[in-house]
Amino acid sequence: MNKFKFEKLLIWQKAMDFGEIINQLALGFPDREKFNLASQISRASDSIALNISEGSIGQSNPEQKKFIGYSIRSLAEVITCLFKAKRRNYIKEEKFTELYNEAYHLMNMMSAFRKNIK
Repeated sequence: MNKFKFEKLLIWQKAMDFGEIINQLALGFPDREKFNLASQISRASDSIALNISEGSIGQSNPEQKKFIGYSIRSLAEVITCLFKAKRRNYIKEEKFTELYNEAYHLMNMMSAFRKNIK
């Protein structure tokens, strides 16, 4: 069923999964964060996969590298939001560490992918 090139990319698949995990996490933030941190972390996590897909469609290699760079920046934004959530006691240390490690792995995958774009 994979009709689009990006659907076959492991980094896109991982980014899609990570985005759903982060979205579920954000749903548990206090109501006062609905339009603040919860919205910010959800939008940033969605941007990871969105930029991977956008960069893979009919783009030149420099353009694809640029969009992977945007994905990496969005991931950095998610990490900062996770630190904020931990500091505000919205998530426990164990959950933070799990998501931080998952994000670090995804970042390494995206960096390697970007380096391999000819």
